[in-house]
Amino acid sequence: MADLPANYDAMVREQIESRGITDARVLAAMSKVPRHEFVPEHLADVASEDHPLPIGYCQTISQPYIVALMTELLQIQPGAKVLEVGAGSGYQAAILAEVGAQVYSVEIIEPLAKTAAELLQRLGYANVQVKQGDGYLGWPEHAPYDAIVVTAAAGHVPPPLVEQLKPDGRLVIPVGDGQAQQSLLLVEKSADGSVTTHNVAPVVFVPLTRENQE
Repeated sequence: MADLPANYDAMVREQIESRGITDARVLAAMSKVPRHEFVPEHLADVASEDHPLPIGYCQTISQPYIVALMTELLQIQPGAKVLEVGAGSGYQAAILAEVGAQVYSVEIIEPLAKTAAELLQRLGYANVQVKQGDGYLGWPEHAPYDAIVVTAAAGHVPPPLVEQLKPDGRLVIPVGDGQAQQSLLLVEKSADGSVTTHNVAPVVFVPLTRENQE
């Protein structure tokens, strides 16, 4: 593994903490995870910059602040079981693992699923499992989940994900049609199974794709 650049502390201080992220475990994870490992080699020098980066297959790794915000919104406790929809390069899964989650990540693009799984294993994240599949359907074999995070924009909140969320669980997902009209939503499921949705912030994500999609 390459040496961790000295500027990750600056990234956390200037891009994340300064914008109101206060969870100490999230801040520590963002400082520790080697973000440069999760981007193409020719972009490693700009891995800590304040914007998304392409990772191939028309996919991106989200900007650091958005990763931190989504992680903090989940309010993950150590040992929590978390479903991630959209593994991408594996960076969000690594952050979730660092804050103590057992992570189940679904990635629809087979080469990304394979490389993410291999990279996470190489970096020692034994508490992450990655599989290729349609994330809209979740990963029912390991449900229910304490928290679910979706890293691509859906046209609506997928019902299978709500079903797989535990009572008192949290789901964070970008929802909207087109990149100009997306909102980051926090969906909370109460003990009686009812659902409350909060609009957190405007965002821009790549669209959530489905298997057998036209």
